[in-house]
This record gives sequence, structure tokens and C-alpha cells, in this order.
Amino acid sequence: MFGILTAMLLAALDQSIVTPAMPTIGGDLGDSHYLPWIVTAYLLTATAVAPLYGKFSDIHGRRRTLYVALGLFLLGSIVAAIASNMFILIGARAIQGLGGGGLFALTQIIIGDILPPRERGRYAAWISGMWAVAGIAGPLLGGTLAEYYWPLIFWINLPLGLVAMLIISEPLKKLVLPARSHRLDGLGAVLLVAATSALLLMLNWAGSSYAWTSPQILALAVASLALWVGFAVRILHASEPLVSLDVLSNRIVLTGCFALFLVSACNIGLAVYLPVYAQAYLDFSPADAGYALLGFLIGSVSGATLGGRLTLRIVHVKRISITGAIISALGFVAIGLLADQTSIIVLEILLITVGVGMGMTFPVTTVSVQNGVDPMHLGVATGMLTFLRSLGSALGVAALGAIALSYGIPLGAEGANGTVMHMTSASPFAVLYFTMAGMMITAAIIYVVMPHKALRGKPESTLVE
Repeated sequence: MFGILTAMLLAALDQSIVTPAMPTIGGDLGDSHYLPWIVTAYLLTATAVAPLYGKFSDIHGRRRTLYVALGLFLLGSIVAAIASNMFILIGARAIQGLGGGGLFALTQIIIGDILPPRERGRYAAWISGMWAVAGIAGPLLGGTLAEYYWPLIFWINLPLGLVAMLIISEPLKKLVLPARSHRLDGLGAVLLVAATSALLLMLNWAGSSYAWTSPQILALAVASLALWVGFAVRILHASEPLVSLDVLSNRIVLTGCFALFLVSACNIGLAVYLPVYAQAYLDFSPADAGYALLGFLIGSVSGATLGGRLTLRIVHVKRISITGAIISALGFVAIGLLADQTSIIVLEILLITVGVGMGMTFPVTTVSVQNGVDPMHLGVATGMLTFLRSLGSALGVAALGAIALSYGIPLGAEGANGTVMHMTSASPFAVLYFTMAGMMITAAIIYVVMPHKALRGKPESTLVE
């Protein structure tokens, strides 16, 4: 578990550690107008390849596949650290994403291999703790290292990655999967990666680099749609499709994935737009705006711990997710109604409430999806869940960003001193919070219709309803 969580920390940390160093990197390498691609390139490739790793690990084994992911991630880190211009750095970040997407999926898959579903929830706090550490330590560490020597942001991955490799090497040799003949659908993989890339590029550029109705965005939308249709046709006709029809037709998998899609959209949406609210309306400094998320992170870890522990005691575990989604939705409604107040204490209490509710949904959803499929499809189902979680984050930022822009919310700093334009009304931010509340209510409804399947690992007679 320690080795697996270290690998997960690497991938999570690199989503946030680069952001505060971007001005320094831009000043050093030049071509600063390409700076957003340092983040975009990583997220693009990490999201696109996540579903491939599940199938690949079914074919070649978890240990070998995890080593490939770690190797790609560390290779990208080395190239990024020695990059002499912005374009090499962006390419290196894309390589990191190729590995990072695998680390996200494989850590969940391996935990699914070594623990029965009923027992997996107890480790949810560890996993959420890694994300919380990455969310807090990433920006702080990135800003600190950038003041001295920004390539250290990437060099620091090498010792962590090597430690993870050494720790997991021997234990994973003992992880024996049932012997089955698999093969990777190459054409399906190409169609999936291309369709995802076109969709994410469209979401990234629309409303910022290009207008939503511009020829570039419309062309990407048409290309993405055509590629998704091609991927669907390939699934129906391939002898062994990348995503099994058994998995796609499984109602537990479908409802779980789409519910987590919405929860992830709210999760990343709050992380992105709460600091904007704190700076533009509450007049917080950039550093204080970042610390304002502390309540949400504490709540998320606490909620994941609670949700994970409850899976050991409750038969109908989906009720945990339903309760969590409703608690989170109520928290968002309260923040929206009180958006014009300036008490940081009240805000943090509400953020803890939102975090607890949201945190309760993550471990239960993952366990339910993994439990809902045959063990031979564990890798594919977990890869699909990871993919839709990442895609939900991207779509959430894009959708909420479009709302923010339509209401005149400043999404960037202005002027030489890098300050955010002050807003005298909190109503536009309230709209964002109410939108996120609606998304969480929708997630709760999806959880309601999710079929019940008893978790493997403990008799229901020993549990409570």
C-alpha cells in the first residue's frame, strides 16, 4: 500500500505543483503565451490513456504495466527538468501524462486485486489523504522550489519514483492473475485516444483561445463526434473490444461512472473557482485564497474515511453515496445563499460540509463499480471509471467556466501587480454554487437507481441495513 500510494502521490502532485512556478518558467524559457499547455498537455494525455492501462494490465500483468507507467512518468520528468525551451517542456509534460494516467488507474486496480470489495473502503482515507497532501503541498512546494531552481519541481519525482519501484517490486511478484488470453484492440485504442484528445482540446480552447462558434471549435466538435461514433462501431465489431460489452451493459458500472463524473466535475470546479471567489469578492490574497480550500480538503479526507468505514458495516452501500451527495448539495446551496457574507469561519464550516459529503461518495463508488463486474473485467471497469472521472473534471471546469464568463467573473489576474478585479456582487458566484448543487443532486438521483449488489468479502447477515 505504501508503494502504491507513493506512485499515486507522484501523479496527483504533478497536477498542482507546476502551476505556481509557471511565471518563473515562462520568464526563463520564453514563449510564455504557451504556458497553459504545461498543464493542458499533462491532463490531455493522462485522461486519454487511462482506459488503455486497464486492458494492458490484463494482458501483461499489473507489475509490468505499473513499471511502464512509472518509467514513462520518470522519463518525462527528466526531459522536463533539462528542457531548454517551452516546446520541449510541453512535450515532456505530455510524456509525464502518458505515465500519470496509468498511475491513477493502476493504483485503484491493484488495490482491487489484493483486497475483497468489502475491505477496500478502510483504505479510502489513505487514498484521499494522498490527494489532500498533493492538493496542499503541490502549490506550496512548487512555489518554494521555483524561487530557487524550478527544474527541482521535476527532479524531485526521481527519488519518489525509485522508492515506489523498490517497494512494490517484490510484493507485486506474488500477485497472480487468472491465466486468460487477451489482446489489445489497437484500432479501438487509437480511436479512443483521438476522440478524447479532440474533445479535451475543444473544451480547453473554447471560450478562451477561440469563440464557441468559431470554425476551429466546431471542427474539433465534429471530429470528436465522428471519432466517438467510430469507437462505438469498433466496440460492436471487434473480436475483443477495448471496453467489453459486458462492462458497458452493466448498470452498476454505468451509473457509478456517470455519478462519479458529476461529482468530479464539482470537485475540480470548486477547487478552481473558490479561490477566484475568495480573491475577487472577499479580497483575499492569492496565498490566502489557496488556504481557503483547506476546509474542503479536510472535509474530503474525513468524508472518505467515514464512507470507507461504513462500507464495512452497511449492506446497501449506495445509501452512503446518496447521503453524501445530498449533504454536499445542501452545503453548496448554503454557500450560494450566504455568498455575500464575508465570514471566513462560516465559509470554512460550509466547505467542510461539502467536502465530507463529496468525500463519502468516492470510495463507495469505486468499490461498487469494481464489485459489480467479474474479476476478469476489473482492470477495464476501473480504467473506465478513472477515465470518466478525469473527463468529468475537464468538462466541469469548461462548463462552469462558460457560466463564469457569461456573468463577468474574472478568471485571471489583471494589471502589472497581478491582482484580480474586485466584484461588488456575489450573485454570479452564487449561480456557480447553485449549479454545483444541481450537479450533486443529479448524482444522488443516479445513485438511487444504481442496482444493489452485495459486496464480496463479508456475509450480509453480519451487517446492518
